[in-house]
Amino acid sequence: MRTTSVFPLLACLLFSSATLAASTSAVEKTPSAAQLAQQQKMTDCNQQAATQSLKGDDRKKFMSQCLSAQINPANKMTPQQMKMKTCNADAAKQELKGDERKTFMSQCLKKSS
Repeated sequence: MRTTSVFPLLACLLFSSATLAASTSAVEKTPSAAQLAQQQKMTDCNQQAATQSLKGDDRKKFMSQCLSAQINPANKMTPQQMKMKTCNADAAKQELKGDERKTFMSQCLKKSS
């Protein structure tokens, strides 16, 4: 009699543990605002590095600088955004168009600040 009563108990335990495992895996953590901001910052820095076609050590250095860059509270622009704004203004002053503008912008953005 003991052996027959153990099997239903064992089956019940297995079923309940499987249900518990399924319910805990369905619970997902929602990222905090700081985590979302960091994820966005990483995405932006990756896009900038890809735009500049950086590879190897140059990419590592850029990513380190980009991710550690603090946003200027006065104008809420990153250093890369400020650089882009300056290069755009310089290109506009020179009235560059088409391929000349593209070449100028590429060279301007590659220069170190």
